[in-house]
Amino acid sequence: MIKKSEKAFQEAVNYIPGGVNSPVRAFKSVGGTPRFIKRAKGAYLTDEDNTKYIDLIGSWGPMILGHAFEPVENAVRKAIKSSFSFGAPTVKEVEMAKLICDLVPSVEMVRMVNSGTEATMSAIRLARAYTGKNKIIKFEGCYHGHGDAFLISAGSGALSLGVPDSPGITPSTLGDTLTAPYNDLDAVKRLLETHKGEVAALIIEPVVGNMGCVLPKEGYLQGLRDLCTKEGVVFIFDEVMTGFRLALGGAQERFGITPDLTTMGKIIGGGMPVGAYGGKKEIMQMVAPSGPMYQAGTLSGNPIAMSAGMAMLKHLKKHPEIYAQLDETGAFIAEGLRKSVKELGLNYTVNQIGSMYSLFFTSEHVVDFKTAKTADIPAFSKYFHQMLNRGVYLAPSQFESLFLSTKIDKRIANKILRASHYSLTSLVEE
Repeated sequence: MIKKSEKAFQEAVNYIPGGVNSPVRAFKSVGGTPRFIKRAKGAYLTDEDNTKYIDLIGSWGPMILGHAFEPVENAVRKAIKSSFSFGAPTVKEVEMAKLICDLVPSVEMVRMVNSGTEATMSAIRLARAYTGKNKIIKFEGCYHGHGDAFLISAGSGALSLGVPDSPGITPSTLGDTLTAPYNDLDAVKRLLETHKGEVAALIIEPVVGNMGCVLPKEGYLQGLRDLCTKEGVVFIFDEVMTGFRLALGGAQERFGITPDLTTMGKIIGGGMPVGAYGGKKEIMQMVAPSGPMYQAGTLSGNPIAMSAGMAMLKHLKKHPEIYAQLDETGAFIAEGLRKSVKELGLNYTVNQIGSMYSLFFTSEHVVDFKTAKTADIPAFSKYFHQMLNRGVYLAPSQFESLFLSTKIDKRIANKILRASHYSLTSLVEE
């Protein structure tokens, strides 16, 4: 009998490109039919065929407190009673802005937008307006949304599909976008020397989540901060994934680095579509209507999204012990995976920080785009389906970080580790 997810996908491909509204969801890099999800609660997803899965995606990061977290649900229900959108200012936007400025070390002013992509695109335009320069530096394998400049040497879905560069990008965009290997400070120095006085901004995921979870080397982020200060380059942290996840103040709090601008998304909407960019007041005052750099959005600061996000962030602020719990769970799973692959003689690599982690199907120490691409994709694909069959929903790509929530306790973590050990064992036995 055909499953409901299969039937839904067969219909979807007739009306939606590839049958999905975001490419990785199509399962192209792992094969098979995507599961269509109808509900989620806590640590679990339930698909259209009523199959339950432990969720290790968490809507790609924002569900740090698990799905359908009651305070967020209640905030949304209350807000809806006053209508869905006004297209006019609300007190909630001010409250959210104050909360973000209070929590994120580098942010003195903030502008709400509707997605992480919108935030990064706006931050780059703002950096160009502020500096009067045109070029930007990004890093191979880092993904900052689908803006033209960000799809050059991109990670995430572009890498999963085997097309790291997208058609439709103009030669001028290519010329203004400089790329460097992640974790290679000397490469950035060379770019800044070659293009002296031409670089407006450097944008980076402080911990990469879009070629799998990849951590910065000791001193690397501070080295970038120092170079940007010296050369008058706007230093941008893309904290769409790491913001409020690695610490209450994001990766910049965890590593003690202060960027000039920060982009945020996902978690600040409690799962609702939302994003933001913020930073130094002198830079942010360039944004219209305070300054000449134009950026607008009809649904920016949407009252439903603001209500959900404030409920999420206020809970995290009230319960800072959450981060110790997430760190402990992440370390427990990472250590369990390392023990498992060692017992099976597989020599795979596990990267983990806090509630983000990846099991890379390679013996290489994964520190950048080049080493990430050494992963055995067919082996990962088999592992993915073995895990799915055992009730664990992984990101359908080797090149995506996994995310833990507070609802994944030791009991569920042990379920994940048992499923992983059996799945890896089945690969060895093939």
